[in-house]
Formats: sequence, structure tokens, C-alpha cells
Amino acid sequence: MIIKVQIDTEKAKSIYRMTKEREEFIKTLEINDNSATIITENYYEIIKELGTILLLLEGLKATGEYAHKEIIEYLEQNRVIDSFEASISQDLRIKRNYSSYEGKRISKEYLAEKKKSLLDITKKLRTAVERKLK
Repeated sequence: MIIKVQIDTEKAKSIYRMTKEREEFIKTLEINDNSATIITENYYEIIKELGTILLLLEGLKATGEYAHKEIIEYLEQNRVIDSFEASISQDLRIKRNYSSYEGKRISKEYLAEKKKSLLDITKKLRTAVERKLK
């Protein structure tokens, strides 16, 4: 469920800094069987956190069991990302959930196949956040 909250620019800026730190961290990692899950989970966190920032700057917050799914749906409905990017983001969310909650590893092949799209989505969201923060 998406609810109204007070706009908190300082919180948004703080979360944004964390996304930059995550991105810098994963750039230092080589993609292999041991790192693919961690790298993929961090891409998911970056996308989710950038979406969270965009909602926060609109005075909104996703809450409840399907909050992360609703963040991605919000981004698509408000044309921040297109349907293809939303589909990739939802697939990434599901992979991350299997990893986090069931201990299933994400293959390096999955990451290699999706990496360009993940970078494109991240860049698009980062640009949207930066526009709103100015």
C-alpha cells in the first residue's frame, strides 16, 4: 500500500548517498560464482532505494507485504521506467527474494545477461532523483 507521508529531503539525500556507496562497492567486485548473488542483491537494493527516494520526494511511502512490488509498479505507472524495465525490476525482486529468504544463489550468467539493463535502469532512476533533489 502506498501512503502519504511528509516530504523529507534530508532522508532522501541520505538514502541517495547509500545508493552511491553500494554502487561504488559493487564496481570493485569481480563477477564470479561467489559474488554474483551479492552483486545482484545490491543492484536490487539500489533500484529499490532510488524508487523509495522518488516516492519520498512526492510525499509517499510504500508499506506492507508488497511494498517493494508497489514501488516498481509506481515507477512504471508514473513513467519513470518503461514496462520492459519494470519487468526486469520485478524479476530482479523475485530473484532477490529467493536469495534472501530461501538461500538460493543467483547465477553469474543471470547477472551477466541482465547487467546492462540493470545499469540502464539505475542510471534512469538516478537521473530522476537528481532532478527532483535540485
